[in-house]
Amino acid sequence: MQPATITVESLQQGWTTFERKILTLLSELHLDPLNLHCDHVALRVNSTQAADELVTWFSRHGEIISNNIINGRPILIIALDTPLQIGGMTIDCVELPYPGDKHYPQEGWEHIELVLPCDAQDCEQLSDRLIALVPALAPVLNGDRRFNIKMSSPKGEAERLANPTIAIKADDVCIKIHPHTIRDIIASEQR
Repeated sequence: MQPATITVESLQQGWTTFERKILTLLSELHLDPLNLHCDHVALRVNSTQAADELVTWFSRHGEIISNNIINGRPILIIALDTPLQIGGMTIDCVELPYPGDKHYPQEGWEHIELVLPCDAQDCEQLSDRLIALVPALAPVLNGDRRFNIKMSSPKGEAERLANPTIAIKADDVCIKIHPHTIRDIIASEQR
């Protein structure tokens, strides 16, 4: 078993730096004027022990609203009693994935997920919608080397909503954009 390298204290201490990097990336991508809803923030954890400790802490400060297997590993969504803040955004959920086969070079806060409400069924439709709103994103989504772009459609076993995702990463932070909120996705599992 790997020792826990990420702690509640390190998360709390790293929040300000994470917030600054996310706000900078939002500005660089010209996404900030859209005022998109940020439905959750996600962590990266390399050890089961660290994930267990974080689940215990977050459970005392919120409620686990989803514990689903996605891509072969548990991913928990925790609704927080007291939301987090990034700039003017209020974030009321944390995504806490258990480690899988991939080892992350840096544990801690890794990305936020923004909701672009639309009826996109795949990444191409979502990309087209995003470029229509922010034409400056066209070169980014078409391979600007300053950013790492990943388009995917991760799906839990019981999800019924198509939720294509565009991830735009710069350095060690990432902004993901998708058409449905995490709560809507979770609700779709109940249908």
